[in-house]
Amino acid sequence: AVCSMGNSTSRLYSVLAKTLSSGAVSQHQDCLEQLDSAQLDPIDPKELLEECQIVLQKRPPRFQRSFVNLKKNSASNHRPIRVMQWNILAQALGEGKDNFVQCPMEALKWEERKCLILEEILAYKPDILCLQEVDHYFDTFEPLLSRLGYQCTFFPKPWSPCLDVERNNGPDGCALFFLKERFELVSSANIRLTAMELKTNQVAIAQTLKCHETGRLFCIAVTHLKARTGWERFRSAQGCDLLQNLKNITQGAKIPLIVCGDFNAEPTEEVYREFSNSSLNLNSAYKLLSPDGQSEPPYTTWKIRPSGECRHTLDYIWYSQHALNVNSALGLLTEEQIGPNRLPSFNYPSDHLSLVCDFSFNQDPDRLL
Repeated sequence: AVCSMGNSTSRLYSVLAKTLSSGAVSQHQDCLEQLDSAQLDPIDPKELLEECQIVLQKRPPRFQRSFVNLKKNSASNHRPIRVMQWNILAQALGEGKDNFVQCPMEALKWEERKCLILEEILAYKPDILCLQEVDHYFDTFEPLLSRLGYQCTFFPKPWSPCLDVERNNGPDGCALFFLKERFELVSSANIRLTAMELKTNQVAIAQTLKCHETGRLFCIAVTHLKARTGWERFRSAQGCDLLQNLKNITQGAKIPLIVCGDFNAEPTEEVYREFSNSSLNLNSAYKLLSPDGQSEPPYTTWKIRPSGECRHTLDYIWYSQHALNVNSALGLLTEEQIGPNRLPSFNYPSDHLSLVCDFSFNQDPDRLL
């Protein structure tokens, strides 16, 4: 099936196959070609998507989700900025630590799960991509996404739990990608979060970008806060530290801000209230999907572990609500789509749902925040 697609596609497949296990590669060995300098050229995203779909041809088709139009104002004078937030599930944790009791190990095979992740990214075509639990950055996401036109940044956790897993692929961390054709990097900060004046194992990346089309500056940040019940005060302290860093970077909210993250915190937690009530004037984009615009989604992660079923809202896209408009947001998967065995599954590669929003700048750049 691969060979029939022609030389250009089979060359592309050799790029994708570099990150597959030797077992998966051997299935298509007759179609693989040696890499050469020409392979450093840009990748056609449609061809990469086709290659992913070939690898996934024995799996069920990906779930269909629709964007919900949220824009009430007149049309903006620039293309929307699409931002994608996703905890993709570190491979070492998925296979070695997380104990998804209803998920077959076969569904977690990296050579296929990786293609499910790429398929999701390619389907929504984000201008900015914010990921957590990335433990295949250097061998998969940076080589492929850089050739799709993204500038790539990775900041690993200092003591990643992935390193405790046999045959791990290195530490997991946060990764931030933006399309170079749309934005220019003005400044970048890798932040190791503190709590109670102690450096912690959680990190953030914050980058100030200039939009080529409008000339406007904005800051995009990605983070992943401490997990598990009992660490609420710790997460609160990490959130305060991140907010203080972002206040400095945005010059006290003069620069619009978007913060993506797995906060490991329900909306009832103190860290959520800190972000809601911050002087940075942030709102949570996915609240806008609720009828009153005041309620978060019922879940952004849904899994079954030995301790039972876990259904929580932990993932958010925060934004400067007076400087930015949310044009649309990607609807969540329904319970019926997710299915009784929950996530991850043969259909979906992570235990967290991706969040995707389209933003536009407020038309009055001098309006006070």
